[in-house]
Parts: sequence; C-alpha cells; structure tokens
Amino acid sequence: MSGQHQQGQAVLSQDEQAQKDQEKLYRIRHSAAHVMAEAVLELYPEAKIAIGPPIDTGFYYDFDLGTDADGKPRTFTPEDLEQIEKRMRQIISGKHNFVYREVSADEARALFHDQPYKLELIDGLARGGIDEYGNEVDAKVVISTYKQDTFEDLCRGPHVENTGQIPPDAFKLLSVAGAYWRGDEANPMLQRIYGTAWRNKQELNQYLQMIEEAKKRDHRKLGRELEIFIFDDEVGPGLPLWLPNGGILIEELERLAKEVELKAGYQRVRTPHLAKDALFLRSGHLPYYAESMYPPMDLEGVRYFVKPMNCPMHHKLFGAKSRSYRELPVRFAEYGTCYRYEKSGELFGLMRVRSMQMNDAHIYCSEEQFEQEFMGVIALYHRYFELFGIDKYVMRLSTHHPKGLGKKYVDNARLWEKTEEMVRRTMTNGNVPFVEVPDEAAFYGPKIDVQIWSAIGREFTLATNQVDFAQPGRFDLTFVNSEGKDETPLCIHRAPLSTHERLIGFLIEHYAGNFPVWLAPQQVAVVPITSAHDEYAVTLAERLVEAGVRAEADLSNERMNAKIRNAQLMKVPYMLVVGDQEVQDQTVALRKRDGSRQNGMPFAEFEALVKERITTRSAEL
Repeated sequence: MSGQHQQGQAVLSQDEQAQKDQEKLYRIRHSAAHVMAEAVLELYPEAKIAIGPPIDTGFYYDFDLGTDADGKPRTFTPEDLEQIEKRMRQIISGKHNFVYREVSADEARALFHDQPYKLELIDGLARGGIDEYGNEVDAKVVISTYKQDTFEDLCRGPHVENTGQIPPDAFKLLSVAGAYWRGDEANPMLQRIYGTAWRNKQELNQYLQMIEEAKKRDHRKLGRELEIFIFDDEVGPGLPLWLPNGGILIEELERLAKEVELKAGYQRVRTPHLAKDALFLRSGHLPYYAESMYPPMDLEGVRYFVKPMNCPMHHKLFGAKSRSYRELPVRFAEYGTCYRYEKSGELFGLMRVRSMQMNDAHIYCSEEQFEQEFMGVIALYHRYFELFGIDKYVMRLSTHHPKGLGKKYVDNARLWEKTEEMVRRTMTNGNVPFVEVPDEAAFYGPKIDVQIWSAIGREFTLATNQVDFAQPGRFDLTFVNSEGKDETPLCIHRAPLSTHERLIGFLIEHYAGNFPVWLAPQQVAVVPITSAHDEYAVTLAERLVEAGVRAEADLSNERMNAKIRNAQLMKVPYMLVVGDQEVQDQTVALRKRDGSRQNGMPFAEFEALVKERITTRSAEL
C-alpha cells in the first residue's frame, strides 16, 4: 500500500542509502582493478604488478612492463587499452568467484616469487604496521589474498561475490600515466592504468560527459588560450609566469581580500623571501618540513632558505614589542610568496606549483577569544563561496595520530587533545557541518581543510584554517593578561582564498574562462565597423578606462566579424559595435558574451551598467 512498508523491511535514510551505494561502488571498482591486472598479465606475461586500489571515481593499477628492443621502458598504447578492456569483459562474463584466504609470509613469498614489488610489500606486511599498499596502520596486519579465475593478489578486500557483478557496460579504461613506485622519485617509474567503473551504463555516460566538459575547461588549456599564464623550461617546472591577463586576475583577487580583511580588522604586513636556517629550526619546520624546502644557500658561513611559509616571520612581528590583552586579537595578513620543492611527478598546472602567493594571515588570540576568531574565518569562507557561486563544499577536521607524536607531529598529547576538542566544540556550536579525518593535521595542531566542487562537479582542496599551539611557545610569544601575568597566545593560521595559483586554476575551470565582469581581464571590447569609426571607438574606450573599466578599442585591419570573433574567443563580457548610426546618435550596439544583444543603447546607460556590475562584483552580465 502507498505510504506503508512491509513488516520487517528496513527503511534506509538518505545518508544510509548513499553510504550503501558508495560501498557497492567500492567493491565494483576494487574488483575491476583485479580483473584488469589479470587481463594485463595474460596479454603481457612478463609484466610485474605493483598495487591497484579503488579511488573516488574508479580504480588504477601500476605495472612494470620492462624495456623494449631499444632498451627503453615499455609503455601501454591506446590500442593496448582497447585489448585489455576487451579481455576484461571476457573475464567478467565468466562469473568467477572472488575467493579469500589468509596465508603466511612464506606462503605469500612463494606465491609471488617472480613479482618483486609484491615481495617488497610482503616484507612490510610481515614486519607489521604496514598494509599491502605500503601505508602505516595500527594493528598487526594479516596477510591475505583474493583469487578470481587464474589471478591471485595480495588484498584485504572487500570485493563483489563474483566477476559477473561488475557491470560490463559500466566501466572504461581511461588513460595511462607514469607513477614512481611508492611515489618516490628514486624508485622505478611504473605504468599506471586509470579506469572508471559505475553501477550502470547511465552513470558511466554521465561521468564520461563530465570528463569531456572538464577537458574543455582544463585550466592549463584555457590558461594558454586566454593568455593568463605560462610555464617555461628555462625558468623551471612548477614556477608559473603570469601574463598581463593573469596579473589582472591576481590584482583583483588581492583587492577583494584586502577590502574584506580591512573590514575584519586585519593589518597588512610584508616579509622577505628568505631567512636564516635558525628561524626555521626554531619554528620546527626544518625537522618536519625539510623535504619540501628548497636546499639552503651558504653565504659567509650562514645557511639561508627561501621561505616555504610566512608564519615564522609573522611570529617575529608579533614578538617585536610587548603586547597587552587589550590589543588582542592581533591579525597579520600578507600575500607572501613562498617556495616549496614539490616532487616533479606531483606538479600539476597551477594546482600544484613550487612558487605560490598565499592569501595568508595569522591571528594571535587568547583561549577565550578562540571560538569567535575561528568562526570569523569560517564566515569568510562562506562569504567567498557565495561570491564565486560555490554551492558544494565540505569542511574536514584533520586531527593527529598518536603514533606520529615526536615524528610527524609535535610531541604534546595533552595539547593535541585539548585543541582538537576546541575545534570540534567551536564548529558544533556554530552549526557548521564537518567530517573528521585522522592523521592529516599540521605538525603544530589540528586544522579545518575545505574541499570545494566546481560547476561541473570537480573536487578541489582550496582553503585551510589551522590551530597552532606549538610555535607561539617556541618563539616565546606572550601578552600580559588581565591579571598582569604573561600568557602565551594561540595562533590561527588561515588562507580562505588559498594561493593565487590554486584559486585562479579553480576559477578558470569553474567559470570555463567566462569570468564575471569584475574579474574579467578585459571587460569591454569596442569594435568599429570600419576605420571611419575608429575615432568614436577610441573615445568610448578612453571614457570607460577613465571610469575604471578595462576597455580596449580594436583598431586592427580585420573585418568587424573577425574582431567580434576574437573578443568572443577571449571571452570578453561586453562588445560594443559602433558604426554610422551609433556615431550619429552617440549610442552603442551592445553584444554580450552570452549572445544577447541590445541595439541603440545610450552610451551613458551602458557605462552605468558595467560600473554597477564591477562595483557590486555581480555574477550577472
């Protein structure tokens, strides 16, 4: 009957159903990875297999194919992927059961005697505390395998019951990429095949359509086409060069941050690009962060590092004079350029670079002020989300792991527990939903990381809000409290707009290069129909520039339609076409980027429109 359920039938909530769907997808993807490995070994018997986990949108598996006749590493081709995919469907149709068993280390070594990467993993499993993917785990690890058909792999599962439960029309092999074994550049380069798998063909097609749209929006492609940034081998990998259009984007975003932060009580500071090693030893960054720092420069017996972060210098600024509780909170903000030696295999356009300009700030406050200050940062997030039309986001509370104390994290269990609970309580009191993620904190304290999704559903890690209970003490920072005693402040590290690099990369893809008027590098293109109308076009462009609008008159020898096409390719929001009638009436023929038009528009009316869009930072054309 409608509105009723059979007795004993469980009714799942929306969250429970979503979790159940994710678990099903996990099993399908994990199983597809094993089937792919079986297919590869059948087609390339000499291949060596590494690991093959499920991931958010599918799965991958890493292979070592050895070398070709010329001694060069053998790689997969698009034709190879087609053959592998074909063989996978044949294996799936066999409906082979996934069979679990536990084995001893010696049994595992015998089973994988000709697979060196598996033998290395088995050694880690045998020692305990390392899982089959090479990750540290708490418990003693049981060595287990799953077998389907002729293929057996180190694995804890879970999997589907048999290969027939992998929908044959709902998976696809997508691409091949190089991947160092265990992510270490000193290790061999493996061939990683990426695949995607879904519950049905419709979901697969939706995902493939999203991928195609993502390719069109790829910030690396649009960044070149829209003349925003470039990379150059002689400058170095991961070091972006900003073209004039990119410079405008940076200036607009920095202007936005300065306006917002001025109203929120931030003070702007500036610090140098390098400092002595003593500064980073004192902050604790060198022991924890050395691998991500550029090598030091030795000058007159003193080692200098280019800075990977701004915080130690901000601590010096706070400590430059005595402070009273009446001054707190102190909020120092800076768009400081930092340098981090990211591994070459992890560099990715503007999303992962070695030179970055951070929307950085450090807030020094008492414990009593912490909740208000922390939530003030969260409020900044929400303001920016609304401005940029970010509808989907997740706040992640990243906490420490007890096993990492003294190695990955500052060794103070009491303060870890205290500050993590402070963040939980603050987020809960503020009614801000969050998920908790263990073992991803900063070395000096817990943090909130913000995951956002673009207009087409691509996920990005954007911003961070971090609690620091360690560095203020390391730098002997104090303020005189209301009782006349010295007290150590808490420090909040925050970057709501991330770095210019990552934010602009996100915005390019989010808007597909169609930036809102206030952010567009060129806001207006004035297009004379013939050279006889050049003077009027120049006059209009000059008046717009005087009014604070980024406008240019196109005086090239190209025809009018070509000029309009050029402006459209550069995604200019407004095109003003002017000819005899417009000169006579002092009007413009307005063409908007979205294709809409308005002929005979008084110039003053257009000027008021564009100025309103800019000053209000409107999302509308």
